[in-house]
Amino acid sequence: MTTSTLYQAARPLPDLTALTAAAGGSRPIRVLMVCMGNICRSPSAQGVLEQRVRAAGLSQRIEVDSAGTHDGHLGAPPDPRAQRHAARRGIDLSAYRARQLSRQDFIDFDLVLVMDADNERLARALCPAGQGHKLHRLTDFCTRHAATEVPDPYYGGAAGFEAALDLIEDACTGLLAALRPSAALG
Repeated sequence: MTTSTLYQAARPLPDLTALTAAAGGSRPIRVLMVCMGNICRSPSAQGVLEQRVRAAGLSQRIEVDSAGTHDGHLGAPPDPRAQRHAARRGIDLSAYRARQLSRQDFIDFDLVLVMDADNERLARALCPAGQGHKLHRLTDFCTRHAATEVPDPYYGGAAGFEAALDLIEDACTGLLAALRPSAALG
């Protein structure tokens, strides 16, 4: 299957009941989106999820950030193409700045969602013992697409950015659905 293949039937979403029950309503659930440079996919995913969270009235219950596995763009804004394509969907990425994933992120965040196998391998190598349960691929939450990765659009054209956003939007909708049934989110 390719990343653009649509599911004929929905796959089950990962069970986040334990994660959200642990938050217990005492603090927001913290989600970190991770790609390679933190200038295309992960800030796009941050923006999409933040938009979904606001629309659901859950801004006080879910916090979102993004990071990269590499340090080549530290402090840089998202790629202008990523900003342009996100803006067409009503998402403003202009305030975000690239930062690098750290070991502390696995302690500070409840979910660390990577975009592809390379990001997963690098994140897993950085992950402290006992925190691996927080690491998932963002595409684990897709309900319409049979993707296992969000392809990096950096070296491609407009179609790559649109395809990445399609997958990210699908996954963020599924993620929010997986988070909502918990007691913490009511």
